[in-house]
Amino acid sequence: MIQEKERVEVNATSASITGKMSIFDHEQVVFCQDNATGLKAIIAIHNTTLGPAVGGTRMWTYVSEADAITDVLRLSRGMTYKNSLAGLNIGGGKAVIIGDSRKDKNEILMRRFGKFVNSLNGKYITAEDVGISTRDMEFVKMETDHVVGLPEYLGGLGDPSVVTAYGVYMGMKASMKELSGQDSLTGKKILVQGVGSVGENLIASIVKEKAEVFVSDIYAEKVKKVVDAYGVTAVDPVEVYDMPMDIYSPCALGATLNDENLSHLKCAIICGAANNQLANEERHGKMVLEMGMLYAPDYLVNAGGIINCYGELMGFSKSAAMSKTEKIYTTALEIFQRSKQENIPTYLAANQIAEQRIGSVGKIRSKI
Repeated sequence: MIQEKERVEVNATSASITGKMSIFDHEQVVFCQDNATGLKAIIAIHNTTLGPAVGGTRMWTYVSEADAITDVLRLSRGMTYKNSLAGLNIGGGKAVIIGDSRKDKNEILMRRFGKFVNSLNGKYITAEDVGISTRDMEFVKMETDHVVGLPEYLGGLGDPSVVTAYGVYMGMKASMKELSGQDSLTGKKILVQGVGSVGENLIASIVKEKAEVFVSDIYAEKVKKVVDAYGVTAVDPVEVYDMPMDIYSPCALGATLNDENLSHLKCAIICGAANNQLANEERHGKMVLEMGMLYAPDYLVNAGGIINCYGELMGFSKSAAMSKTEKIYTTALEIFQRSKQENIPTYLAANQIAEQRIGSVGKIRSKI
């Protein structure tokens, strides 16, 4: 069972690796290194009570290996909660590859990573995440069967970003329903921060509902693409947190809900696809509550991607994955209700629901 001590933020500079693992009660961390390909990767398995650990692989240029460790530990723990809350029979894991996906990624590097995944004998099943595509998963598939997020011609359900975006869209509508009694997004001012695959698919949905959409990204070419395609308005990244809006939707990297940004943020709802949006779960979750903003927990609303991947494992269709993702709407309302009744942050209400399922299944298995 996940303990309250895990609410503590991982300090990457003050603890040993095993010390950091114990903070969030991780089962296993694997360091992968290969001189021939230049691969440097970390695989973190957080909890396998519900089943094998499933979670994507992220490729990013980390400032230090300590930052990479912190990221993979937080991300893998988030997958445990995400998979539990979505009602999936899989545990939580994650991997990070240290490097610039725009210039360091190639077939041989991804295949070498696939061999490391294969060495875990199914305890960890990988998929794509930031900096990784379905094509990269094809290379991983050449070396291991423990991979999901594959294109349809390889028996997969295709790009999971479409399903991830749909879940965030459902979360937005549930959030609006909670605040106003109506779930329409028409006329609402929504800022999408990060316009990768998930962000763009989300933009397509909310534009159709005639929301007033603003976009921001550190990559100017991505912004231009969606501005030209959807007629949305670009916002300079430095102006994001000073702009009044109805919904702030972080869809890039995490930790944007921190002391500095929250002191400027002007919105009613926070609902986006980025993982670990709260820089410090306890501190910033409480701040959001006290500021009167409704936070749709990220690992709830961005679960569509893992639901899509779970569909590959279980053999159900894309439409079935979309139907299961639609239930994020009702789960969000349940979390909001619990948060109100107990006067606790929404992240904590979501954590409690996820932990209860893990604890119940753990007790059943301990009796077998």
